[in-house]
Formats: sequence, C-alpha cells, structure tokens
Amino acid sequence: MSDMTLYGVPGSPFVRKVEIVMGEKSLNYELEIVNILPTPDWFNEISPARRIPVLRDRRIATEGVAGTLADSSAICAYLEKLQPEPSLYPSDAFAHGRAIWLEEYADSEMASTIGPGIFRPLLFPIMQKKEPDVQAAKKTWTEKVPSQLDYLESTLNGKSFFVDDQLSIADIAIACQLSQLGLLTQCSLDGRWPGLAKHLEGIKQLAGMQKNLAACNKIFGRMLPEKFDLG
Repeated sequence: MSDMTLYGVPGSPFVRKVEIVMGEKSLNYELEIVNILPTPDWFNEISPARRIPVLRDRRIATEGVAGTLADSSAICAYLEKLQPEPSLYPSDAFAHGRAIWLEEYADSEMASTIGPGIFRPLLFPIMQKKEPDVQAAKKTWTEKVPSQLDYLESTLNGKSFFVDDQLSIADIAIACQLSQLGLLTQCSLDGRWPGLAKHLEGIKQLAGMQKNLAACNKIFGRMLPEKFDLG
C-alpha cells in the first residue's frame, strides 16, 4: 500500500490538478474512488466542505481526520513542501503571488463557469438516464466562457508558461479546467485562443495529466456515443 491515498474521481479537475503535481514530483499514491452523489458519511468527516479531493498521508495517520488534507490547493501546497523539487511555485515573491492568483482564478472563476455551466448540464442528466441540457451548455460556452479565455490568452501573451517562463501551479490549474471541455464536448480553442490551445497541448504531455485523461476517456467513452458540439 502506498503512503498516500487520494480520494476522488478522475473527472474532477481538482483531482486532476493533484495528480499532475504528484506526477511531476514522482510521488507514489493510490486513487480511491469516492461517490460524490452524495458523498458518504465517512468522507464528510475528512472533507467538511463535502468536496473532492482529499489526501491522506498514512505516515501521519491511517484513519480519522488526522493525516488528511481537504482542497486541492492545500494539498498541492503540502506536496510542494514535502517534495520541493521540481518546484511548481516561483521563488520570486511577486511571481509566487501571480501564480497563486492564476490558480485561484482557475479554481474559482473558471470552475464555477465550466463546471455548473457545461459539464454538469451534460453529464449529470446522462448519469440519471435523462436528456442532457445541451442548450444550457451552449449558452455558457458562447456567452460566459469567451471573456475568461480572452483574459487568459492576453495574460499568456504568446509565452509557453503563465509565470516566469517555467511550469507552475498556475499552468496546471488552468489546464485542468480547460481540459474539462474536451472530455464531453468538441469545443475548440483554436482560432480565437491559439496561445491557450498550444499551452493546453503542452500540459497534456505531462505524465500526471496523461494518466488522468486516460482514465477519464475510458469512463466517458462508455457513457457517450460522441462528444457534444456546442457550436
């Protein structure tokens, strides 16, 4: 058994974020699937906000709240301290702040748009054997997502990475949200957001991202005959 267990599901962009960080730092872990509809009582004890993921470090404790961390940002910050190399947080004070800001932008602004606006209206009805709300997803894609992608495209400004020309938590968090689009839809970043498209393809080459997306595609491939075209 590995020293660390990550609780969650592959389709969560926040689980994906932690998996990429653990992959970059060559940390061994086990992913234990947790049913989030609804979350079980034992999980709610270690995740007061009832969200995934949660990390358990068994070297600290094997049961109960001790040894657990809830929230992907807290987990990634812990992993950075636990295994400092390669560093995924800039050493320069201002650059560090910029990376944390962009991680927060991805985790809050992007997630609150793509998750409830596109991912859930398409996936959750399918899970309940109902018709997906394609119109709601289209409305989000055409009316709400573009301004966020415009901001990120201008911030990236043709560079390979968002902060200090090196891979950081900012790149990982943003790519984790953008990759949600490709799991269920044919939405493309090419054309209007070429910098983001290139950036996402680069992050997709990371071992942790490849591992996660392979699991996601296997799951969603069984559920969907084809991906949705949102126009």
